[in-house]
Amino acid sequence: MNKPLRIVVVAPDLDVLDPNDEYAQSQAERSRSLRIGLLESGFNLVATLPGDTFLEQRLTQLQPDLVIVDAESEARDALEHVVMATRDAPRPIVMFTNDNDTSHVRDAVAAGVSAYIVAGLSPDRIRPILDVAVARFQYEQALRKELAEARSELQDRKVIDRAKGLLMQRQGLTEQAAWQRLRKTAMDKGLKVAEVAQRLLDMADLLG
Repeated sequence: MNKPLRIVVVAPDLDVLDPNDEYAQSQAERSRSLRIGLLESGFNLVATLPGDTFLEQRLTQLQPDLVIVDAESEARDALEHVVMATRDAPRPIVMFTNDNDTSHVRDAVAAGVSAYIVAGLSPDRIRPILDVAVARFQYEQALRKELAEARSELQDRKVIDRAKGLLMQRQGLTEQAAWQRLRKTAMDKGLKVAEVAQRLLDMADLLG
């Protein structure tokens, strides 16, 4: 059985100092409803944190599976803190808001938000929203990994081709013989062929 997602909610404090502040009261109630909905949906709400400069350290300690940003337009700086805090340890980010101004959606998605949800706090919507956000995040991470591996492979091929060319030029080897030389050296030293090729090029640059 899969463990429930460990979730951190980044949101302002629920305590409203002015009981006559209807807007603050409504936002506190809205944020409270989100947290209740998460618990009712079976998620593991491990912490509610402010969006401040200490967020990265706290997320590193808690290691959540997903981060929810509960914010309105005047609190979007919290998103910036979340993006910075997850830069080196990416994880799905979902932003819930009742603000109908969608002009920030493009920036939010570009910053790494997996889902930007307007007025999506009904309990029956929370689980599918988070499931889709996690799936999208995993898909994008897989694409990034594939792209990085393809770039690395292309770079390795370029290095190997340069090293083969060097051996062909300086030792009069055929391309096949140069490749076999690199491959045998790599096997003898327990290295990748690209690593041997790079060392050869570095040594050639050093000796001139």
